[in-house]
Amino acid sequence: MRRKHHYRITTTWIGNLGTGTSHYRAYSRDHEIKIAGKSAPLAGSSDAAFGGDPARYTPEELLVASLSACHMLWFLHLCADAGIVVTEYADAASGEMSEHADGAGEFTRVVLRPWAVITDSGRISDAMALHPRAHHLCFIARSVNFPVQHEPVIVAA
Repeated sequence: MRRKHHYRITTTWIGNLGTGTSHYRAYSRDHEIKIAGKSAPLAGSSDAAFGGDPARYTPEELLVASLSACHMLWFLHLCADAGIVVTEYADAASGEMSEHADGAGEFTRVVLRPWAVITDSGRISDAMALHPRAHHLCFIARSVNFPVQHEPVIVAA
């Protein structure tokens, strides 16, 4: 039986500078993303290239972050199941988006660069072999229509 999970958020535009959207430059792209039960909203905007506030999170950044976090959580789960002890993990992920002349666009790829430290040098190849499985299991990666590539590095403590 398939289980269904539901995620509810509220996105509120807070960028009315007095005249609403009377002109493309007359409003701020600032918004807040609230998630029920979470302590603080995420401060969002559009990319600075589209008139957004560079100090706020963009939907594009949050998509890359979601892919990175989902992969990490599955990798850690698989390592725990396999008896591989991970003591550190980081990912310097990046995403590439192509914009069309009409302003539309899409992501063309995301590259995850997970770096992990494990306690047993003899298990490095085992840990490396878990990255494709983590990718396969990641809900977010399975939901996108562009390639998510991996350039993992695993070292022993």
